[in-house]
Amino acid sequence: MAVRQDTIWERFLSPVVRLLIDEDGLRRYADSINWEKESDRYRRDDVIIPSYYSNQNFHGIAGGYLNSDAAVTYDPVTQYVLPPNESIVRQALVDAVQVKPRRILDLGCGTGSTTLMLKQAFPEAEVIGLDLSPYMLVRAEDKARNAGLEIVWRHGNAEKTGLSDAAFDLVTASLLFHETPDAVSLAILRESFRLLVTGGQVLILDGNQKTLRQLEWLNDVFEEPYIREYAASSTEANMGAAGFEAVRSQDVWWINQVTSGIKPIATENVRQYTPTSVDNNDLEGLGSPAFGIMA
Repeated sequence: MAVRQDTIWERFLSPVVRLLIDEDGLRRYADSINWEKESDRYRRDDVIIPSYYSNQNFHGIAGGYLNSDAAVTYDPVTQYVLPPNESIVRQALVDAVQVKPRRILDLGCGTGSTTLMLKQAFPEAEVIGLDLSPYMLVRAEDKARNAGLEIVWRHGNAEKTGLSDAAFDLVTASLLFHETPDAVSLAILRESFRLLVTGGQVLILDGNQKTLRQLEWLNDVFEEPYIREYAASSTEANMGAAGFEAVRSQDVWWINQVTSGIKPIATENVRQYTPTSVDNNDLEGLGSPAFGIMA
């Protein structure tokens, strides 16, 4: 699939950002890693890549996120396209945490930028980052290692993670929903509801839907196949439909929003868990209630 040349990004912004990025450094970094070998460490045969993800370009990258180019270029570009600052925007999600998490799941974690911030904010918590792209997970692991953070990275689909009920206190997703069809976003929220303990919290950071509806040109900045569907939807309404209560959104510098929901106390078949530490990616072999395996 050819990359669209008519987006605001390709016509105006990309040339400016390229002046700010050390492309030679990125090329050296890309060449320093055997991406196929490293991604094979994460790639799971039981993970089915959905067509909405594999058959689309995202951010002008042919093939979307299922290649090493996406993993290498995502961070350098993102730091310039999240006003006023990428860290400030992502910090808004961390600041919105209302629970004391012992176990955190970051869905669609990408290169792990928010995942790392969650681990830094809650160092005693067990943090798992899950993504459909094993290439993005290779980059995420590299960042975590350089930061001295122990995070578990898992290849998986946020719609159907394969993890056990009531296994997490906090489930998050950053900049994911605008890249999924609305039905998929709702499915992810329902999966989040299942994964959370009673009283657990879900947090979704993404574009401000009211702003996107009011300023149509924002939908043409990047090559985003589902951005208009996302803008027309309501994350708050989808959270309510998934069963969450105390649902509310807060604006983040006008162009983004953080939406929070709580799994209500009065739920059936509530399971509690005892946190266990992990030190590798093969969680199924451990006595971890997150995978329904009790020691």
